[in-house]
Amino acid sequence: MTIEQQTGTREPATESDSVRTVVDHVAASVPVIASLVDHKDHIAAWADDIAARLVAGRRLLAAGNGGSAAEAQHLTSELTGRFDGDRPAYSAISLHAESSAVTAIGNDYGYDEVFARQVTAHARAGDVVVLLSTSGKSPNLLRAAEAARAVGARSIAMTGPGPNPLAEAVDDAICIEGPSANVQEAQLVLVHALCRAMEPALRRGGRR
Repeated sequence: MTIEQQTGTREPATESDSVRTVVDHVAASVPVIASLVDHKDHIAAWADDIAARLVAGRRLLAAGNGGSAAEAQHLTSELTGRFDGDRPAYSAISLHAESSAVTAIGNDYGYDEVFARQVTAHARAGDVVVLLSTSGKSPNLLRAAEAARAVGARSIAMTGPGPNPLAEAVDDAICIEGPSANVQEAQLVLVHALCRAMEPALRRGGRR
């Protein structure tokens, strides 16, 4: 007979290491996401600027590596598809999603050039190039920023803690303080906030 059976008592349940890890991760993400409020004016200015460019017929190009690639593609899908209610489609391309171009350029020119060469091919003066990185140090994104400047496109970046090389290479950047995983989570919220703020102008721009 166990002690519990003899005494009629039960040891209190304790959280597993996995449960504590989940709780700790969520707790760490909350202040990083909440810090976006400090960038509210900055995000709103981006929304107004990007929406005006898209309505005028300009294009948005986006790029990132790994999880940041997924965030970049999330942004472009919201523009070519829709975010909140029906409206016209706008031109937005995720450079990393061009798998044949990425592998061909990487093979022929090196991985540092996989985005820059596409920016040179697709971007025109007045377009906007959005670069996402948690480290702000990726060489291929730095080269993409240089290519954007060369063709006269506006370049903006969402990065982790600044200062960092990418934030210094682009025309404008929002740097989010926090661990990489939490920064990436906050970047998705930033993408959604940006899209929601753009929606009214994008809807009005489609009524011609």
